[in-house]
Amino acid sequence: MNVFEKTENFVMKTYNRFPVVFVKGRGSWLYDDKGKKYLDMLAGIAVCNLGHCHPAVSDAICDQARKLIHVSNLFHIETQAELAELICENSFGEKVFFCNSGAEANEGAIKLARRYGTEKNPEKYEIVAFRQSFHGRTMAAVSVTGQGKYSEGFGPMLTGVKFAEFNNLDSVKEVVSERTAGIIVEPIQGEGGIVPAEEEFLEGLREIADEIDAILIFDEVQTGIGRTGKIFAYQHYGVEPDVMTLAKALGNGVPIGAIVAKGKAADVLKPGLHASTFGGNPLVTRAGVEVMRIVSDEGFLREVERKGEYLRKGLEELRDRFPGVIDYVRGKGLMVGAVCKIPCVDIVKSALEKGLIINCTAGNVLRFVPPLVITEEEIDYGLKILEEVLKEHEG
Repeated sequence: MNVFEKTENFVMKTYNRFPVVFVKGRGSWLYDDKGKKYLDMLAGIAVCNLGHCHPAVSDAICDQARKLIHVSNLFHIETQAELAELICENSFGEKVFFCNSGAEANEGAIKLARRYGTEKNPEKYEIVAFRQSFHGRTMAAVSVTGQGKYSEGFGPMLTGVKFAEFNNLDSVKEVVSERTAGIIVEPIQGEGGIVPAEEEFLEGLREIADEIDAILIFDEVQTGIGRTGKIFAYQHYGVEPDVMTLAKALGNGVPIGAIVAKGKAADVLKPGLHASTFGGNPLVTRAGVEVMRIVSDEGFLREVERKGEYLRKGLEELRDRFPGVIDYVRGKGLMVGAVCKIPCVDIVKSALEKGLIINCTAGNVLRFVPPLVITEEEIDYGLKILEEVLKEHEG
């Protein structure tokens, strides 16, 4: 059997997969089993921020794998402590909890908020989330995800969750109360269509959370680790949450998640209240240390902002040339969405056939989250392929 047959026979069909098998990656490029190369402007969905097989990260993983891969969190872990220090030094954070994914980080953040609330009042357990949000696939994460397609058929969901409209403070004020333990929000909605929060909105959430003594959680699973031109997206807004969740790019491909907390949220999770067997093991945190060292460089981040502007300008030029397909462009840094006037699934398929990897989110938004190491020449190459595809789909 070939890989397609084996996947069909033995792997649960939880994804509609494209008929491509990648066997090698380097920088912004992927290579399939037939030797064809593809420009990857998706980066494993904002995971490989330093590109595929970044030498420093790969060397660190290989070196650590020869020394020590796993040890229980019953003991001190040198690389875990080092990564926690780097995260805190480069953020508002005071304490970090490590886990394995974004969904797990958000799950833990919800537990943290509820624990904080119910220690004050047994009725203070409600969570406020936002429509069109996405926070993961575990039960609590799905419960606070504001898109019904992810929770359909899995009910009943977590009780005590209320939804408001993103970028609408009045709708938040309608649902919060003294029973609210936490507010969870993405600074930029990713699966919701690359929709940035307005500064006044996040400032207002901070004020509301303070007024009702609730935990403000920023889900930075997709926006974190340099993606927007800052190490963390909250730094664009000047608004600090109590808790921030991370994953995706923190390990540049190895599975790691984190809950970052400060102040009243930092010491809520005491021994025995929360745990993760593999969370923060030596292998993944060694990778994370290398990632943070590279991404925290100010020159690196300036380049991300510059290349993000370059990509947006190129997409806006395509919008002007193909107004029947692209409506407008939005995003921050190298997290960019081209909002289309038509469904964009077929555009993604056509691009893949021509050697360009992008994807469609929210039904009509082309998502561009390329490796942060992408060059202007590579961006031009991708835009040229996209131009060819748009010619096929206009009218």
